[in-house]
Amino acid sequence: MHLGEYIRFDGMGLASLVQRKEVSPAELVRVAFQAIAAVNPSLNAVIATLEEEAQAALKRGLPAGPFTGVPFLIKDLGVHAAQIPSSQGTRTFKDLVFPHDSALMARYRRAGLVLVGRTNAPELGLNISTEPLAWGPSRNPWHLAFSPGGSSGGSAAAVSAGMVPIAYGNDGGGSIRVPAGLCGLFGLKPTRGRISSGPGAGELLNGFGTEHVLTRSVRDSAAMLDVSAGPEVGDPYGISPPVRPFLEEVEREPGRLRIGVCRAAPKGDPVSPECLQALDEAVRLCASLGHELVEVSPPFNGALLEQILLPLWSTALLGWANGLAAVSGRPLLEENFERTTWATLEYGRRVTGGEVQAGLAMLNQFSRESGRFFVDHDLLLTPTYALPALPLGLLDANAPLTFPQWMRQLQSVCPFTTQANATGQPAMSVPLFWSAQGFPVGAHFVGRWGDEATLLRLAGQLERAQPWAHRRPPHHAASQA
Repeated sequence: MHLGEYIRFDGMGLASLVQRKEVSPAELVRVAFQAIAAVNPSLNAVIATLEEEAQAALKRGLPAGPFTGVPFLIKDLGVHAAQIPSSQGTRTFKDLVFPHDSALMARYRRAGLVLVGRTNAPELGLNISTEPLAWGPSRNPWHLAFSPGGSSGGSAAAVSAGMVPIAYGNDGGGSIRVPAGLCGLFGLKPTRGRISSGPGAGELLNGFGTEHVLTRSVRDSAAMLDVSAGPEVGDPYGISPPVRPFLEEVEREPGRLRIGVCRAAPKGDPVSPECLQALDEAVRLCASLGHELVEVSPPFNGALLEQILLPLWSTALLGWANGLAAVSGRPLLEENFERTTWATLEYGRRVTGGEVQAGLAMLNQFSRESGRFFVDHDLLLTPTYALPALPLGLLDANAPLTFPQWMRQLQSVCPFTTQANATGQPAMSVPLFWSAQGFPVGAHFVGRWGDEATLLRLAGQLERAQPWAHRRPPHHAASQA
């Protein structure tokens, strides 16, 4: 297989070639490394290639799964593979290895995916731009002076640039959806509990975090959710299983949906004209497909959400960092962390148990109030973020800011996505609009609790009506084909 052929297929397309014996997994892996070598030097999306790991997997023999032979990247934060470094975007934990696969990584392997590298991530995921001091900034393949977003920015840049069709990400406040929007990809955040966080955790980031992938096609995301979904033994809670495979939902018609359209940020932060244009394009397209679009005010309390974030995020990150320090034997030293990360850890140390309990009580109140909106609406449509592109350096995690100041800065740029993390609802960013400057700008849909099916039906319908896979950034493996 040649690079020019490889980049034409999504993950399921490549897997189909393997199943028909038109190409071997070894060929796909070879071309994936060729694609990484061709464009990664300008993007810094992949911080480490794993050629020995990939060759060992091929030599052992790959399981017969839905993605057998498909090259795959994992983020340097979150899911971990046995004996593969996972630095969490930090200098402190650089080259830290775990002795076992996390439950999700084991599921990826059973699906036949071949791990070929690790992608860049901000320090402890505490940024919506990927510019860690540990690894340097990742660059957006649509324009190198801009960020691919974060915290799954390295994964997004790699998929957008054609290195692999699928890469792992996680999402604690928009970290799948924001990079997907900025890089012209499809990004789905599943419902809380849909994918197990075991065995190392019952939930991520006090319930705000979940895991999934970034893809070019909707069907790849749906099929990967089929691979990933379901509880593990000992999980603290579960969720009703889907009625049918998520992949089947992509081809099903969604029916006429009632979609609330929210243009205003919940705390009144300005939203750029390009992001509102992207919203208008999504409204136009949905209306043309027969859906009912109704204008609504922000259906959640942004001030309350920021109040909740301070005790719950800071203590979750502190607990995570303390756990990593205990496992690694590496102390938490101020000089080894970016300033805003250290400010977050210090803030978390001052939070009392009573303040955490109050935060959880407010989180319950927030979820109940937000949930009432979805009694009368099938979906909520908002911009994915407030700026059409993020210049590198705009969100400087090494600035001398307090944790509340840093949170306010992040929320002003990204005021829409965290609501679904707080409530645990599924949400997606869909690439339906490109600005006059040539930047993709995502449209953001939030669904009812446990209802990824409706999101995937609509996403499939939108993809068929207005395809995006043919759009390629200037910095793409295609230019080397």
